[in-house]
Amino acid sequence: MYRNTPTGYGRIAIFFHWTMALLIIGMLAFGLYLKQLPQTDPNLFQLYQLHKSFGFVVLALAAFRLIWRLTNPSPKLPSDMPAFEKLAAHLGHIGLYFLIFAMPITGWFMVSASPWGIPTVVFNVLPIPHLPYPEALGTKEQAEAFFMILHEYGAYLLIALVVVHIAAALKHHFIAKDDTLKRMTSTKPAQNALESHSEKAKA
Repeated sequence: MYRNTPTGYGRIAIFFHWTMALLIIGMLAFGLYLKQLPQTDPNLFQLYQLHKSFGFVVLALAAFRLIWRLTNPSPKLPSDMPAFEKLAAHLGHIGLYFLIFAMPITGWFMVSASPWGIPTVVFNVLPIPHLPYPEALGTKEQAEAFFMILHEYGAYLLIALVVVHIAAALKHHFIAKDDTLKRMTSTKPAQNALESHSEKAKA
């Protein structure tokens, strides 16, 4: 089962979810680590290049994941979930998608506006061109500072949304005891639901 169904996620959606979850959590932790390093650290340049490289990996995966989601609608939420929880879930997912794109893009703009003019070469193989930044932001230093603020506070907001997302998943699994978490870890709940639906239809 590679595609999503009304009752569960397919293998491709599950792959995207967990691969990106690991990358994003790793990137957030990596970014916090870089922030506390002194500017004199001899490894700082290579570490930033690595951070940028994985940022472009996240951006590419996010684009593919969005395309896949648009062509494979997500399963329906549990029918007994309160309306306000459904609204919160939808808003939370929109916020996560927005920030998953916003983080690498603001980082790209920040590097592009930097007066240092340091090139970005993904994993020392693929060169990435700089983006033109709006002249209304002022000098390169001012533009870099603007995108740096967006990137930094976007990271804090993304951390908060990830924590809420994990808490909601655990709440569904341990308190509501539904299949919300299970269907993102295995295709079996969806297969069982489809088989049950098929048997009811035959009856």
